[in-house]
Amino acid sequence: MDVAEALRILEQERARGLALIEEAASEADLEAAETAVLGRKAPVSEVQRALGTLSPEDKPAVGRAVNETFAALRQALAGRRQGLAAVAEEAMTRADRIDVTLPGRRPPPGALHPLTRTERRIVDVFSSLGYRVMEAPELDTDWYTFEALNIPPDHPARTMQDTVYVDVPGREDLVMRTQTSNQQVRSMETLDPPIYVVSPGRCFRRDTPDATHSPVFHQVEILAVDEGLSMADMKGTLEAFARAMFGPDQQVRLRPSYFPFVEPGAEVDVSCFVCGGSGCRVCGNGWIEIMGAGMVHPRVLENGGLDPERYTGFAAGMGVERVAMLRHAVPDIRLFLESDVRFLSQFVAGST
Repeated sequence: MDVAEALRILEQERARGLALIEEAASEADLEAAETAVLGRKAPVSEVQRALGTLSPEDKPAVGRAVNETFAALRQALAGRRQGLAAVAEEAMTRADRIDVTLPGRRPPPGALHPLTRTERRIVDVFSSLGYRVMEAPELDTDWYTFEALNIPPDHPARTMQDTVYVDVPGREDLVMRTQTSNQQVRSMETLDPPIYVVSPGRCFRRDTPDATHSPVFHQVEILAVDEGLSMADMKGTLEAFARAMFGPDQQVRLRPSYFPFVEPGAEVDVSCFVCGGSGCRVCGNGWIEIMGAGMVHPRVLENGGLDPERYTGFAAGMGVERVAMLRHAVPDIRLFLESDVRFLSQFVAGST
């Protein structure tokens, strides 16, 4: 290779390389152009390797031309790379930019959870009857949760409830309450009769989750203590609640049942609000069980510091999930707990 041919190749490759670099529309195109004009097999590199074959007189001129060609191409590559980066950054900026001239997007409406709405509705009904809201702690002592309610340590009623104790150093009597009845004795200790309280809250039992059971659930309990209260007062109160909650034509019936902290005790049924009492797939026989109730046991009154010869009372408790399932025809309690927006969005508008 003589001097004239080397200089011609360098000039030709410089022009070709600058054109390829300028035409590169992406980083990949630019890398391909760099390989074509500066790679080991590129003509400029071949001229550089041929410098050793030139005479001492010709070598400086060709070497200077090689260096100038390399410098020009590398400068063009750096400039084009910087330009492509600026274009990419501008595109990302445009994508992230907020167009304040666009119409606003109205956020979807929200609402209280159906269990919260049901619980508040229950509490509102009893509040309208003159009951005051009184809450008890979720983590409580064995005394308020069991023993004060006439459930001693060896009582069979503990079999399904004596489950979730909390390990606290120096304490062996702390349990997550299994029902909101733990407010009963507290109410008697705190308030002077007449006592009319409604107590909502969460409860905890070691249940296996299924369509009708959950280890965490909600209850609302009422307690009334006064002179001369009877089963008739209890039934009248529960009828007023049922009609306010489920409709004005509801009837209430009491079926004898056993609860350690009431005597006598009863399961409370309301006439089916789906079929009106004629019998359907929801009720089966025209009645739907909604709660347990009864007259407060004299021993519970004594544990609360009241004279059972002077005062009587009644208590009733219901599961919020059960009431919500009945009111909204929900077949599985787990639907309330899964936070599925498709399910919960049904309750954004409509009845409470």
